[in-house]
Amino acid sequence: MEFNKNLKEIRKSKGLTQKDICEKLQVSNNCYASWEQGRTQPDINSIRKLCAIFDVSADYLLGLENEEGISLRENFLPSDIIPNKNQK
Repeated sequence: MEFNKNLKEIRKSKGLTQKDICEKLQVSNNCYASWEQGRTQPDINSIRKLCAIFDVSADYLLGLENEEGISLRENFLPSDIIPNKNQK
């Protein structure tokens, strides 16, 4: 899932509004809305704070793993970067 869609889905699943997140992060409404709309992306410090607010891992927030903690990285990286588990 794209980061912006994942961000919005997680926020809604936690019962939070954009305004709630803006207050916790101390960012403007336009700034946060831009993240959810996919126009811009948060910096690493904001990602860390979002993980703490939502109580999720960065991998989950970024869409690199699912709710069960299973890696979805194969969907995002070229196969030559991910080592084949059968190769030694």
